[in-house]
Amino acid sequence: MRHHFQSEQWLPYPVEEVFRFFADPDNLPKLMPEWQKTRIESAALVTSGNSPTAQAGSRLTLSFRPVPLSPLRISWDAEIDQFVLNNYFCDTQIRGPFAFWHHCHRVVREIRHDLQGHSLDGTLLRDELEYELPFGLVGELAHGIAIRSQIQSIFRYRHQRTEELMNSRS
Repeated sequence: MRHHFQSEQWLPYPVEEVFRFFADPDNLPKLMPEWQKTRIESAALVTSGNSPTAQAGSRLTLSFRPVPLSPLRISWDAEIDQFVLNNYFCDTQIRGPFAFWHHCHRVVREIRHDLQGHSLDGTLLRDELEYELPFGLVGELAHGIAIRSQIQSIFRYRHQRTEELMNSRS
């Protein structure tokens, strides 16, 4: 069964800066919970000019711990299959723990107002995730017990780390 998850975060930075941050593969391990010990094992990047942004056709192999303190590491191969500069990019799992995984990162300029009525120019980051677990009914049971809440927790962590990392850049 396919599941859908969506998450949004507003950031007080220009679209170009937010897009560049998320399209830079070196930032991915920094956005994952520390206990996962996420590593980029290999990267075959398609880039343009001297920009570090990974574009359509880029492939990454990651490894991570599935649960805290696990001696086991899971490998995950993903490819960026859609890319529109400063708008969105999507990645698809080629090989990994899910039966299906497709994740789109979308950015759009959005002006917000503070309590004093001042305009704040920034970016709305929207993550759209479609995924399916392996093992049929057993996978669905695992989804209800742990996987759904783990995905929600990971994205809450990502929001916190995104703010920290983007703030430290300015």
